[in-house]
Amino acid sequence: MSRDTARPTLKIGIVGFGFMGRMHWACWQRIKDARIVAVCDSNPKLRQDLGKAIGNIDGAEREVDLDRVQVYLDLGSMLDHADLDAVSIALPTHLHAETSTLAMQAGVHVLCEKPMALTLKQCDRMIEAATENGRVLQIGHCIRFWPEYAKAAEIVRSGKYGVVKAATLRRLSAAPTWGVDQWLTDESRSGGIALDLHIHDTDYLLYLLGRPTAVWSHGARSQPAGSLVHIVTNYSYGDTQVVTAEGSWAMMPSFGFQMGFTLLLESASLVYDSTQSPGLRVHPADGGSFTPGLETGDGYIRQIEHFVQRLRGAAVETVTTVEASRESVEVVLAEIESARRGEPVLL
Repeated sequence: MSRDTARPTLKIGIVGFGFMGRMHWACWQRIKDARIVAVCDSNPKLRQDLGKAIGNIDGAEREVDLDRVQVYLDLGSMLDHADLDAVSIALPTHLHAETSTLAMQAGVHVLCEKPMALTLKQCDRMIEAATENGRVLQIGHCIRFWPEYAKAAEIVRSGKYGVVKAATLRRLSAAPTWGVDQWLTDESRSGGIALDLHIHDTDYLLYLLGRPTAVWSHGARSQPAGSLVHIVTNYSYGDTQVVTAEGSWAMMPSFGFQMGFTLLLESASLVYDSTQSPGLRVHPADGGSFTPGLETGDGYIRQIEHFVQRLRGAAVETVTTVEASRESVEVVLAEIESARRGEPVLL
């Protein structure tokens, strides 16, 4: 059980060891003064199945050695017996609220994968647990930390090229068939494409531009009464800005994955495409196009570094808060409702 006494090495547990759990494993291995001491997963054959993780972004496929790590099948047992300072929770979304709350009640800090939860009530439960137990709770909205997105936000906030006049974000993928028991495509467990994939771009827009006054979403379904597989949303920020985001799980398997954005400022265009190198280009009104300098690493490692700084009590810039993560769920739920009703939903 964790104690409040400061320790030179943070003792870390990972809860859920599928694709994202192994991504967290790879990132934690790179953190100075942190050591993974426990892994919890319901798969009794976890050690034998370590070679089966797949996903839509590189980084989780590297070799995993659990020889010096205690493996648990049950979270309660891990919290009772492992000496932990913090956990990464990488379970299906419908389990986020329950597992995060249990960990914080046990005195453990929590980095929980996005989305925060399936409902606002569950989000509120998590926030209350963090407050009541004095624990750090951070939700894994890694795009706020992704170097190209972070640089774009920095440029916009500098005011050097004026305000954003239009923004288009996109996140396109083949269907996520790598989830255990196909949980990702089960809207009752993942929230579907809107809450699992598209929320990345909604959250970034909230970070970049603030809260819209309304959303108007249109969606394509796997069949007339099936789940959403493609969504396009218009975010209302007044008459002077045009802001849209598109998310898809309907791409063919050979397509793979692409994320990107086009930001049109008063005197520059910022364009990012994850499939290109360099991915981010700035096209100013005066002078030639250029690629700005970026922070090293990706959003996964940088969000964990931020989490560690918070655990260490360092003064850090507020990149994300639990209230912001709750708001992202709120806006995406409004998008889902708008797509269902075929009309705008006010916020």
